[in-house]
Amino acid sequence: MTIPEAFEAAAEGNAGKTGELPIQEWLQRGIRAFHDVLPRRMATDLLSVLRAEQADLVVYEAGNPGAGLAARRMGVPAVCHSCGGVGSVDQDDQWRKGMGLLRAVAAEIGVELPHGKYLLGDPYLDIYPPSMQDPSFLDNPERVPLRPVPFCEPGKLPEIISAGRGRRVVYLTLGTTKIGDIGRLRAAVDGLSALDVDVVVAAPGISVADLGPLPENVCFEGWVPQGELLHLVDLAVHHGGAGTTLGLAGAGVPQLVMPSGFDGFRNADALSAVGAGRRLLPEGVERMEDGRGDNVVVPAAAIAAAAGELLTDPGAGQAAKALAEEIATMPGPAEIVSRFPEFL
Repeated sequence: MTIPEAFEAAAEGNAGKTGELPIQEWLQRGIRAFHDVLPRRMATDLLSVLRAEQADLVVYEAGNPGAGLAARRMGVPAVCHSCGGVGSVDQDDQWRKGMGLLRAVAAEIGVELPHGKYLLGDPYLDIYPPSMQDPSFLDNPERVPLRPVPFCEPGKLPEIISAGRGRRVVYLTLGTTKIGDIGRLRAAVDGLSALDVDVVVAAPGISVADLGPLPENVCFEGWVPQGELLHLVDLAVHHGGAGTTLGLAGAGVPQLVMPSGFDGFRNADALSAVGAGRRLLPEGVERMEDGRGDNVVVPAAAIAAAAGELLTDPGAGQAAKALAEEIATMPGPAEIVSRFPEFL
C-alpha cells in the first residue's frame, strides 16, 4: 500500500481529494493513515513473513511502526530508525490521538505497548544532531545517535556545476513537486535569479514547461544526485524535508527553509536556533495549521532578500560549518550496524 492509497483509505468514504482538503481535515487523514491504516496493513503483511523466516532482528522506520508491531508480536527484537526530529510529542494533542489509534491496532494483533516510552519503546536510531534535537529527548535511554549520511543513485551533476563554477551556486528544491507547488517554485526562481548567483533547480514531478521560461542563470533538472551536489553549493533554499535538511547540515551549507508541511516547520526552527539558517513564510503563516502550503506563496522579493542576507552573513556560514563538525562526530552506519548484537 502506498502513502496516497493510505490517505484515501483513511477518508472512510468522505468526499474530497487529499490534496484539496482544508488543513485540519488533511491532518486528520494523515494521523489515521500513519497510525491506523498503514500500521495495520504492514503488521498483517509482515507477520506472515516473520512466521516463515527466522529473523534475528527487525529494523523499521519511525514512520512505519506496523513493522515494529509485527516484530513484537512474534517476539523478534526490533530497532527503530528515525526519519525526523522528535519534538515535544508528548505535549501534542495530535500525537496523543495518533498513539491512541496505534495502541488499538497493537491490541488487535495481541501486542501491548509500554507506557512512558517513545513510539514502541524499541532502541531508537536518532539521526538528528543533539543541537537540533528536542533537549527533553536527549537523555532518553532508548536513544542511539546515528550520523545522517545522504544517499542517492549515481548520476550526472548539472552542467552549471560540472563546467566549473564562475560564481556562487544556490540549490533550490521543494522535494517531489506537484502542479500545485509551481507558484511557490516560480516565485523562488524569480527571486533567486535576480541575485548574482547560479541557481540549480531540482523539481522531480514537473517539467520545465510547467515552470515557464527561465533566466539564463537558472539550470532546471527533474532530478539531481543530491548527495553528490550538496557539498558543491553555497546556499540551499528548500521545503525543510528531513533528508534535504540533514544532508545540507552535514555538508556545512547555510539553508533558507520555506516549510509547507510535515516536519519542515520543526526543521526550520531547529536550524534557526543554531544559526545555520532561517525560515521564511508567507504573511500570516506561522504553523502548518495556518494554511495549506499550496495556496500561499512567499513573494520573490522576500526570497531574494533573505537569500542575499544568508549569502553575505559570515555568522550563518560559521554556524553551518560548526553543525557539520558536530554531525561528523556522530557514530556512522557501519559502527552502529556492528552494535546490532547488543539489541538482540
